[in-house]
Amino acid sequence: MGEKKTKIVVVGSFMMDLVIKAERRPRTGETLIGESFGMFVGGKGCNQAIIASRLGADVTMVGRLGEDLFGDSFMKTLKEEKIESRFVVRDAEIGTGVGSPVIDAQGDNSIIAIPLANMRLSTEDIDHAESALTEADILLLQLEVPIEASLQAAKIVKSHGGRVILNPAPALEIPDNFLDYVDLLTPNETETEFFTGIKVVNQNTAVQAAKILIGKGVKAVILTLGDQGALLLTNEITKAIPAYEVDVVDTTAAGDAFSGALAVALARGDSIESAIVFANAAGALATTTLGAAPSMATDEQISRFLAERKS
Repeated sequence: MGEKKTKIVVVGSFMMDLVIKAERRPRTGETLIGESFGMFVGGKGCNQAIIASRLGADVTMVGRLGEDLFGDSFMKTLKEEKIESRFVVRDAEIGTGVGSPVIDAQGDNSIIAIPLANMRLSTEDIDHAESALTEADILLLQLEVPIEASLQAAKIVKSHGGRVILNPAPALEIPDNFLDYVDLLTPNETETEFFTGIKVVNQNTAVQAAKILIGKGVKAVILTLGDQGALLLTNEITKAIPAYEVDVVDTTAAGDAFSGALAVALARGDSIESAIVFANAAGALATTTLGAAPSMATDEQISRFLAERKS
């Protein structure tokens, strides 16, 4: 008998990424000749849904697309990736979200995102998806759609015994009661500083910041610290989990890969420490490929990556 598939619902964004790779970012008033250009489906929500599905979860996506060519591309991708799309609304009045990442020679990215249809996701849209939300083992949230919609989804999932993971990106002010419905918060250094006022420069400042977030009502915090790995903090555990060294091509969506892989590992019963190791591997692999969706790994790729790095 096959194992029961874990059910993950992603309430989040779609962004068509127009990716430019250049030696460096241009200065004000300067024109640079870039190295390459690519167009990839992306958006934090979509990226997380893709990797969760590739890792074997039963994934439902809730969000909004425009009735345009970009929206058509996303619907085609969702079908190819075996992601349930019946709760993805096509908006006739506003276009599909667009992101413009600029990748420098070190693989670091800067992104300008234009949310468009994403920001019209409503609490009514969430209520229409209640049948999926009530069955979710884990709900994945980000902050590229309206907070009211995300909060409504979290309330439904929590009331039916599911768990909620919030990747608080981009960093925005959120209502105090939102975190009451969040089991696990996964901010990076920039988001951590925004929510705590503490600049994370070492292990001590990371722990200090994570404790502030725990004090806001979250049950567990995982600070994602790039090449410094991740810091897990709960009321019982403080543990640093190292990153993996890879040849970085593009850091876009590494955090999304981490969040999606973390959700799958936790939903299938891994310990939180083991889930972070698995998610760190997914995040590392995501940096080795240009573009968001193409860099989302499969279970086989992550397993092989981990096996090669075992001492």
